[in-house]
Amino acid sequence: MKRWLIGFLCLSCLFDSIAEIQIPIRDDVLANYAKFVKDRDVYGIRDFRSEFIRRDVVDMVIAQQALKLGGFDETFRYWPDRANFRNARLLQKGELLLSFDSYWLEDAKAMEADVYISSPIIRNGEYHAGIFASPEHPSIFSLKSLSDFQDYTGVSTPIWRTDWQTLSDLPLKSLFREDEWVSQANLVSRMLVDFMMMPFSSDGKDTYQLETIRLRSVPNVALLLKDSRHFVISRHHPLGKAAYDAIESGLKQLRSEKRIVSAYKYAGFLIDTSKYNVLNKSSTTEPCNH
Repeated sequence: MKRWLIGFLCLSCLFDSIAEIQIPIRDDVLANYAKFVKDRDVYGIRDFRSEFIRRDVVDMVIAQQALKLGGFDETFRYWPDRANFRNARLLQKGELLLSFDSYWLEDAKAMEADVYISSPIIRNGEYHAGIFASPEHPSIFSLKSLSDFQDYTGVSTPIWRTDWQTLSDLPLKSLFREDEWVSQANLVSRMLVDFMMMPFSSDGKDTYQLETIRLRSVPNVALLLKDSRHFVISRHHPLGKAAYDAIESGLKQLRSEKRIVSAYKYAGFLIDTSKYNVLNKSSTTEPCNH
């Protein structure tokens, strides 16, 4: 009887821990998410206009809405975390259900034995990044062509395969590796490296500031990142298959209602390419806008 009771209590604890699913979120993203959502019901948000909106905040909202639409009713609890690369290991071991920060397909495929990969939320050919540098940089803001890159250094990480490949394909003076995003931004802000790639802002401003980091985008130019972005869900988590099925069903509905494109446009993630000189423009056909 005692063993049965102990087993029952342990099983109850397991169900309680699964019912409230812990999700680590990078601390600056979580701060912006809280300011964006405020006291609204995240499942009902359709207007993404806000000074606090950004690509990874849209990811969080779209993932939750898709899961809900697909019938996944578990509760999530977020906690701030700076070590975002650790999340990949947690996903692979089944200790993390899913990442609310979407992955490039090339990065997701490297974990395919351990994760489900959702339908694309950003399709191949849709994503363009800005070129960001210190506002004090003496010359980079006149950059207008691919050949101009030969005078400049960039920074990224091969852990982000698509970002690294995009910069590797440019005729750079040098490409430096730094695995932490904040450290990349610090190097550029301090002009130890000339530039980094970042999403454009939703409000059209060309500046970015985080504590002592100050960056500004090179005007009227963009780089195409030739890949798609997806949510990844652990195959080894007890709720992994249910979450995957739900998010797929929900994303299909959101796509059909044109809510995905609308959300990422507000975030500055999808730009009007007629207003920019895309320096590494691909010959591939742009995806249809729906």
